[in-house]
Amino acid sequence: MKLAISGKGGAGKSTLAAALVLLMARRGRKVLAVDADPDANLAAALGIPASEQEKLIPISRQAALIEERTGAEVRQYGQIFKLNPDVSDIADSFAYHHKGAALLILGAVDRGGGGCACPENVLMRALVTDLVLYKDDALVMDMEAGVEHLGRATASGVDRMIIVIEPGQRAVDSTRRILRLAHDIGLQDIRLVANKVTGPEDVRFIRDAFPQNKFIGVIPYREEFRRADRVGRSVLDGLPDDLLHCFENILTNLEAPL
Repeated sequence: MKLAISGKGGAGKSTLAAALVLLMARRGRKVLAVDADPDANLAAALGIPASEQEKLIPISRQAALIEERTGAEVRQYGQIFKLNPDVSDIADSFAYHHKGAALLILGAVDRGGGGCACPENVLMRALVTDLVLYKDDALVMDMEAGVEHLGRATASGVDRMIIVIEPGQRAVDSTRRILRLAHDIGLQDIRLVANKVTGPEDVRFIRDAFPQNKFIGVIPYREEFRRADRVGRSVLDGLPDDLLHCFENILTNLEAPL
């Protein structure tokens, strides 16, 4: 199963992505977590110790790797470089393994925008295409608020796109933009998860805004998530049964047909 998770900044994408990754790993699946959000938080949500997080270098900053695979120096203009670099071994060579799952941090291209024709961006897009279309592992991609790392070629390989939405108008507006972008590149199976919900009124607000979209779960606003973040635990460590069931139900619903 290949999942892309998007939503407004701060909506809880990394929380949901980490929970799904850890649950899949607990069930014995080989799963790769990909942090494609420039504001990378997935390592922390997975419970990787801060001392280890400091050692994790995003692929976009692996200058030697980029230059080796594309044949061009990073941050240089007017170069000829490979548009189809070999990326088939990158996940195995550069992923960090934790609690039965693997994590790969993509990072952000510093200049020229996400669509720049530069060696860094070419390598990143080739890598995402390889992970989505050609790898057999379960994949959970924690994205920024959009579909920047996906294109029409890779969208066909994504089984589900999940948009995490909190009960606020800015989150609703952001979700509508993401839905438009997702439909533009051909993503068909899009599902919504309501997060930071404090009661039935919050659920109604979100459902009324998106009556045509399929909701697969509700995550309540609880202090347990804040406490886990403060002490460096994963989003699932020490979680009470009722919250754990929320994530388990979301995973079950994801595996059901639309």
